[in-house]
Amino acid sequence: MKTLGLGAVLYTYFEDNLIAQKGLSSATVRSYRDALQLFLKFVAAQRRCRLTRLRLSDLTAERVREFLNALEIERDNHIRSRNQRLTALRSFFDYLAFQVPEMWAQAEQVTRIPGKRVPPPRTFYLERDEIETLLVNMPVRGANALRDRTLLLFLYNTGARVQEVADLQTVNLELDHRRVHLHGKGDKWRACPLWNQTVTSLKELLDQQRVGSETRPVFLSQRKQALTRFGIYKIVRRHTRELNEQHKLPDQPSISPHTFRHSAAFSLLESGVEVNVIRAWLGHVSLETTNRYAEISISMKEKALQACELTQDGGKRPNDIIWRDDLALLNWLQSL
Repeated sequence: MKTLGLGAVLYTYFEDNLIAQKGLSSATVRSYRDALQLFLKFVAAQRRCRLTRLRLSDLTAERVREFLNALEIERDNHIRSRNQRLTALRSFFDYLAFQVPEMWAQAEQVTRIPGKRVPPPRTFYLERDEIETLLVNMPVRGANALRDRTLLLFLYNTGARVQEVADLQTVNLELDHRRVHLHGKGDKWRACPLWNQTVTSLKELLDQQRVGSETRPVFLSQRKQALTRFGIYKIVRRHTRELNEQHKLPDQPSISPHTFRHSAAFSLLESGVEVNVIRAWLGHVSLETTNRYAEISISMKEKALQACELTQDGGKRPNDIIWRDDLALLNWLQSL
């Protein structure tokens, strides 16, 4: 039986395994591709040969460990980047073990390489009044004024990921029903409600663009093509320079489209929306991701503290819960 070469394994790994069989998103495929490119270049440099001269036997667990160390030391990559590369390499070696049984031992060793522990990134968000002020002060004249304001409003309303906004098409909008369908991670779709002002802004934007096709992108560049994720980043940062200066701290990240996603989550949480609803709203796979917002929100902690605060005279607190008596409980249930 003829042993597969490196090129053949790489081709079937991406085209058949990742794309055809697993149906991973293009962003995930690109991430795995970048990890494999870096690793193969690293191995070729060690062997002092061209990529096309590499053999499967050159791909060892020891070289994977050396590669991960080089990412941190030589390339100064963050631990999260190092762990992402390791995830991609584990996936490739798992596939390699089934295609080439001789590589099974190396694949087992790669599987045992642990990911490094790293604290979760700091969750930065804007208060509701800050976003309201930002939207009010945005330019109202200019070729892209309406598009930019609608974009920021849409980001805050939906808490959408930047790629979800870049992929948004007119066919995904149901403006008469005030909702939008977003295509998120894991090839999953979710419906998200829209505010009246978001619907109005979107209608004005589509009228301005004179969109004639249901499959046209919603947010267009000056060349009438879909805004890329990088284009959306540039728009957000251009309009939030002043806010960035106000929040500037040594470890504070710049305001990005994802900041609006965090801000939407906190606004929903502080408005009393149930955590599972927020999870579905944002398209989180795990409830643990959503629970992070509850742990961080200072105002929620203050409200919880007030709710259990003792009074001097034993009287009713102003923040008593609404089901304190039977009538209030029944009225609340009726309002649901």
